[in-house]
Amino acid sequence: MSNIIAIVGRPNVGKSTLFNRLTESMDAIVHDESGVTRDRHYGTGEWTGKKFSVIDTGGYVSGSEDIFESEIRKQVKLAIEEADIILFVTDAREGLNDFDEDIAQLLRNSNKKTFLVVNKVDSPKQLNDAVEFYALGLGDYYCISSSNGSGTGELLDAVVKVFKPDDESEEELPRITIIGQPNVGKSSLMNMLTGVERSIVTPIAGTTRNSINIRYSNFGFDFILVDTAGLRKKAKVKEDLEFYSVMRSIRAIEQSDVCLFMIDAEKGFTAQDANIFHLIQTNHKGVVFLVNKWDLIDKENNSTKKVTEEIKAAIAPFTDVPIIFTSVLNKQRIFKALETAIDVFKNRTQHIPTSQLNKKILPFIENYPPPSVKGKLINIKYITQVPGPYPRFVFFSSNPQYIQTTYRRFLENKLRENFNLTGVPVAISFRSKDSGKEV
Repeated sequence: MSNIIAIVGRPNVGKSTLFNRLTESMDAIVHDESGVTRDRHYGTGEWTGKKFSVIDTGGYVSGSEDIFESEIRKQVKLAIEEADIILFVTDAREGLNDFDEDIAQLLRNSNKKTFLVVNKVDSPKQLNDAVEFYALGLGDYYCISSSNGSGTGELLDAVVKVFKPDDESEEELPRITIIGQPNVGKSSLMNMLTGVERSIVTPIAGTTRNSINIRYSNFGFDFILVDTAGLRKKAKVKEDLEFYSVMRSIRAIEQSDVCLFMIDAEKGFTAQDANIFHLIQTNHKGVVFLVNKWDLIDKENNSTKKVTEEIKAAIAPFTDVPIIFTSVLNKQRIFKALETAIDVFKNRTQHIPTSQLNKKILPFIENYPPPSVKGKLINIKYITQVPGPYPRFVFFSSNPQYIQTTYRRFLENKLRENFNLTGVPVAISFRSKDSGKEV
């Protein structure tokens, strides 16, 4: 499970620019697909081999100064509560600000590791002026320019040194997480599952403050059920609730093998659902869609086929996912959902022998070889699956740097057609047999 870094600070200090620097420069996810209204709000990064999630807490505050200050405080409090590490960004050009003092007070009272970042240090004068930020009482500060990247390497070197070690689960059981927006039925599903026969539900030691892990052993099942139903409505402000949902979702998803992703049938697949699905996909977790409250829907105007097509259109190109229409209240198709989740876990953890991969996939490549680029011929020799927690396939070829995205999707489709990978994001890379370089 990666650490969560929250970037906090008053508006216009360069939080989003720093966010882009920490993520885009390290191949993190930037949302450009349709339906995601809050692009660049969160992502993932990597530094010296250590992965992390990044949350940008700014960009939507508006109104009078009183509301302005109130909304900043809400954002910072949420970030402090959920994140592992705080990057407190200030502005060297404008100097200390009353809002900086307000945020610093919250951070001084917290137990979270905080790095004071003085941004927009683009000249020797600003470097000298930055000394005033010692007055915030947060210790040493890091001078950076998020626009050109200077100083960010030193900052990240310091940040990764305080990362928590990855958790090692005591149980080698599937970890299935109930995920979704508030009020989609997560609590009802958990209560229905664990309330059947409480004598066979055993709590596991080491439960985190962000979720409840329960050993579920019933009806032939045996797995760890991760409950994220305790999502609190910290405020009535829609933006706060959405922000808090994302924070909780990141940690819960990272802990899981398979996500039971619940969607409200009455609301349909929303932009926030797209955000959550994006997290599942980029963390390479298995997923089963549960369209809940299906008992409340007018079936004449909303058939399962129509809704399935709408969801798959929204999540394309990764559409090889199971979609189950449930009613937790009426106990409809709940155990089918569990069976499907276990099947997806098996799909995610399977290892396909190299001989089978080459026997099945190479004939398709021979019949439809990758097109040459700039006169460079591309010849794929063989395929193998790399050991790991999710399916990752390496294709050995000549000139791998010229293989195009459309051909990657062609190969992924052929893998899915010939092997059971439903519900599982697949990673494909290409490696030169001569240089060993991977792309």
